Amino acid sequence: MSEIGGELARVKGAFAQPTLTLLHQRQAPVVITIFRAAFGRNNKPIPTARLHTQVEEHLAEIRRTGEQDVPTGTGREICQRWMRGQWLVRSLDEVGNEVYALTSHAQQALELVKNLARDRATLSEHRIATILGTVRRFNSEANPDRSARVTILNEEIARLQAERDRLVDGADLVGATEDYMLEGFTELLSLISALPSDFARVEERFATIRTEILAAFRAEDRPAGEVIDDYLSRADALMTATHEGRAFEGAFALLRDDALVTQLREDLTALLDHPLSDRILSDAERAELQGTVRLVRDGLDRVLAQRSRVTATLKEYIVSHDAARDRELEQTLRQVESELMTWVATTGPRASHDVPLLPARVTVDHLRERFYDPADDVLPERITTPDADDAPPVSLADLVAQGGPKLASLRERLDAALTSLQPAESLGALFDDFEPSLRRPVEIFGLLHLAADRDWRAEEDLEPYAAVRPDGSRRTFAVPRTPLPDPDLENA
Repeated sequence: MSEIGGELARVKGAFAQPTLTLLHQRQAPVVITIFRAAFGRNNKPIPTARLHTQVEEHLAEIRRTGEQDVPTGTGREICQRWMRGQWLVRSLDEVGNEVYALTSHAQQALELVKNLARDRATLSEHRIATILGTVRRFNSEANPDRSARVTILNEEIARLQAERDRLVDGADLVGATEDYMLEGFTELLSLISALPSDFARVEERFATIRTEILAAFRAEDRPAGEVIDDYLSRADALMTATHEGRAFEGAFALLRDDALVTQLREDLTALLDHPLSDRILSDAERAELQGTVRLVRDGLDRVLAQRSRVTATLKEYIVSHDAARDRELEQTLRQVESELMTWVATTGPRASHDVPLLPARVTVDHLRERFYDPADDVLPERITTPDADDAPPVSLADLVAQGGPKLASLRERLDAALTSLQPAESLGALFDDFEPSLRRPVEIFGLLHLAADRDWRAEEDLEPYAAVRPDGSRRTFAVPRTPLPDPDLENA
């Protein structure tokens, strides 16, 4: 194959990855938007039913903005299509509930879109200095020549010593420019945003190992001990033979060093407290930098939890399947041996008996599903008559306050309002003039009942009824407005 042909094959392989298939489709902006809104930057697992509802709500809101090219179907159907595209993965959490999470491919797509949406860095002094410093540090740690390493370290020590002496002597403190700070924050955010997808790759690798090991157990083409040894060796090699595993081990080593974690927090705090940070960073970017340590810890916890689930699943499968089968086989062989000894004791040495290869199946029409439980026939405890002296005292006023509407009093007040020189305009206004004892919530029903008896029609508008409960608490109800008839117009 020619050089250009090999390059074309590699590019086609890259475009076949789920990351680019997600970004290459027409509905990619809508899908990426929903992923960012639902999962955020931490890719926290979401219960399946909740994500189905969120997808439907987000799509409805996107349609209201005028967007036409959106996924169709229910939230469940859309999430299943995304699972087939390898952008979502469904698994069980610690308590056994089904949850969705973004795959590493989807997180790579989110990271790429996020970097493109952010102001892109240009060639600058900060970037060149970063490259030079990285190359210098890399060479000081990897150079096989002992004298070269010593020379590099001596030069770095001399440079730092000169800078320290200059600051101690009171020389001017050269501050960082706004462009320099912008470049630094941009590169730092880019590095941090790549962490969730790195952790997700390790999780997915453990899940793949789990699937392959279970398939090997079910195939039963190899001994169980050999399959277990293979799993243990592959799990150990994952941390050293893959880029994701080495990154995981490095992050794990970082978090085990309390001094490094403390130094990371202090450095981030100092950068965020810089006078120029407020003008450069948005609230979301500031929150992202502040949650760096928590982001790494959450990613490590998810990877460790996935590894623990793999081990627990395999252990459960081995114990429940192989051990039970071995015990049944041992019991069957013991029974066969016992019957064989009995048969040999009662027959001659040349006697023969035809034994079927497999025993006949036992046919049972029906088995009892529920057996007799004596507790079902135990009589309930006898009901005793309580002592009347133990009953709490209740007054007549308390009973009346908890009773229904006082229709007689309400009718009198209603008749008085109709004959008044300045009658109320509506039932709500009349209700607000009552004393607290007649403004219970139940009195609203009484007024509406009396209004219905007089064929007074309610309007579509609502009016408030400020009710007072017997305990003194207040509650306002919105009730259709019922105007009171004007007695002057009726008399006219």
